[in-house]
Amino acid sequence: MKRIVQQEIKNALLSMGELPLDSSLAVQVDYAREKSHGDFSSNIALVLANKLQISPLELAKKIKSNIDCSSKNSKLEKVEIAKPGFINFFLKKSIWYDVIPQILSQKEQFGVSNTGGNEPVLLEFVSANPTGPLHVGHGRGAAYGDSIARLLKTVGYKVCAEYYINDAGRQMDILATSVWLRYLEICGEKFAFPSNAYRGVYVQKIAKQLFLQYDRRFFKSVELVFKNVPVDESQGGNKEQHIDGLINQAKALLGNLDYEKIFELGLSSILTDIKEDLSAFRVNFDKWFSESSLFKQGFVNETINRLKISGKTYEAKGALWFKSTDFGDDKDRVLLRENGQPTYFAADAAYRLFIFEKRQFKKIINVLGSDHHGYVPRIHAVIQALGFSADSLKALLVQFAILYRKDKKIQMSTRSGEFITLRELREEVGTDATRFFYVLRRADQHMDFDLELAKEQSNANPVYYVQYAYARICSVMRQLAAKQWVWEKSLGMNALKELNKTQEQNLLVLLSRYPEILELAALTYEPHLLAHYLRDIAQAFHVYYNSFVFLTEDDNLRNARLNLIAAVAQVIKNGLNLLGVETLETM
Repeated sequence: MKRIVQQEIKNALLSMGELPLDSSLAVQVDYAREKSHGDFSSNIALVLANKLQISPLELAKKIKSNIDCSSKNSKLEKVEIAKPGFINFFLKKSIWYDVIPQILSQKEQFGVSNTGGNEPVLLEFVSANPTGPLHVGHGRGAAYGDSIARLLKTVGYKVCAEYYINDAGRQMDILATSVWLRYLEICGEKFAFPSNAYRGVYVQKIAKQLFLQYDRRFFKSVELVFKNVPVDESQGGNKEQHIDGLINQAKALLGNLDYEKIFELGLSSILTDIKEDLSAFRVNFDKWFSESSLFKQGFVNETINRLKISGKTYEAKGALWFKSTDFGDDKDRVLLRENGQPTYFAADAAYRLFIFEKRQFKKIINVLGSDHHGYVPRIHAVIQALGFSADSLKALLVQFAILYRKDKKIQMSTRSGEFITLRELREEVGTDATRFFYVLRRADQHMDFDLELAKEQSNANPVYYVQYAYARICSVMRQLAAKQWVWEKSLGMNALKELNKTQEQNLLVLLSRYPEILELAALTYEPHLLAHYLRDIAQAFHVYYNSFVFLTEDDNLRNARLNLIAAVAQVIKNGLNLLGVETLETM
């Protein structure tokens, strides 16, 4: 509907030949805040007045005079001017009724568009290190990223949802060593477990699996394990040097083959758990991309060499540096450490180059935790150094959710093992409530997850409130069948003009906004807009439900109202599906 008004304004401006305007002019149109001001309002006269050297009020009058509401094809009832130059538009009431047959005929296709033109987009999200189960912090990124994927597909983008598996590097070595140390405890060895190893119960479970599968094959005495290893902080040493020493000792004592078996068991166990967890959370990826594959294919070295050849690197302090500051970063970044090992950054650069060059995507969307804020400039820098536009990568930052139980904040740490897993949260409050709550706020805003509210079955719980609207409509349809009446759509379509009550008009307007909300939420990467819209339409329906009898004896009115609420149900179902939330016929 908004586009109708925008086009009327553009046509009026273009017909005013003395005005130097072109057809690409952006025209802002907003929904009127008050019914007395019509359906839509535009400030276009205020925007252009100074440029055209005319008062806003005079320009508004000129625009109005070039809009013919009396035309047979016009969808406008009237146009009014308000000081100091606003133009208010009133649409014909008959226009709003058109949305009902559109929804009931298009069903799940209502609101679907080809805005994206089938443009390929790689959307990478979650990508938590496979060093432990997903916790509630990861859950927000999962719900947000998956909702973005669904929205972008709906408006015509060809989306590849991808999980980047960080299966190379120090954190994975810490996990493998943690599993081995717990395995040694099962074998009867006694020692102080490192404070910065992975300490969760899940590590002990993997260690038990290792023992059951291989018995004492990997056993080494505690004396050998800790021989010449730097002491930890409890003895005046450094905990990071301590764990690194244990990693080196594990590799040396076990040899490449046995160390790799422990490494792979830890990785596969946790990755399997993550995949199962995400699937149950209704988050499914098109591709799981392994970081280690970049090393195995030599693509990390290839990326570093390309940067060296192009003069984008230099050597200092025994390391190889990327000239990140040449591209707007606050400091240069290390590509190769003093020991010749590539950094995480080098692998990340290779991953983006691989996407652009080998897989030929032109657009990457990365959903990252807010703690990666400083990471974004260096990635933008390196993709520019590799010959690609900084705009080809869009970074979306997600604040971690803070979980509260009875006003008590729950701390989360993967290393210490003190965290609530996403699985535990789902099992306690349900997938529907979890997903809806996660996308109810802007992703870049802090979120307090109220555990008790998410479980509450009342109007205060937003997901319950929306699902209950759908369930109420299903209940009306069951009552219809119980009365042995039939829903006659065609009869209802012919009687749509009987839907003249304020509550009915409000619902028609809200239903008409759905395609616009859908597109806006997709293109701005803001699924919370859809969540709030669903809450608004649920509220409007509940007011309607409490005000009128739907199953009236009047056949025309009854079927018109059934058509209206069926359209409401369809839009609620479509919208919830895009947020990964199910509709329930009974509650």
